[in-house]
Amino acid sequence: MRRTKAALLVAMLALAISTGTAAADPPDQPAAHGPVSAPLALLTLTTIPNGWQTRIDLRPQLEVSGDGRAVKMPDAVAAERHPDSPPQKVNGHIPPEALTAALAETRALAAVDFGMPTITDQGSQIIDLMPQAPEEDAHLVVYAPDSTEGLAPEQQAARKRFADLYRKLLDAFVPSP
Repeated sequence: MRRTKAALLVAMLALAISTGTAAADPPDQPAAHGPVSAPLALLTLTTIPNGWQTRIDLRPQLEVSGDGRAVKMPDAVAAERHPDSPPQKVNGHIPPEALTAALAETRALAAVDFGMPTITDQGSQIIDLMPQAPEEDAHLVVYAPDSTEGLAPEQQAARKRFADLYRKLLDAFVPSP
């Protein structure tokens, strides 16, 4: 199952690279959007849209640093945002108790099977946990998040936990005054 997931992730990334490019800030320079996500955020939440959508400039919807500072990009995947326009960035934070709970749930979900639905071109959602120790990284990918076709009840339950975590993190964001 891991090989299948890895192969699909590679295929999706190859498609994204072939249809558009993304550039990162050089490692010796601060991030263009401030210190919140420099050099790497502790947690990032990314949605890859359905295959038939024109949105190819993939950006995280939320980046959270270890101290709870966060940047939310509410229009990161909005179809109406022009691909050449950067998404709106809202600085804020995630409350400590919400971040602690999210980190624990992310680590727990790293050990579960989200299944591979039989439907394709339905996008995906990703939660990346990237602490300073790379061996503690967790990369959670749910393909076709709205589909349950061909999935076992345990996989459906795991996908619901993932969706709940994703939503809780987005909802926990508190914008800076």
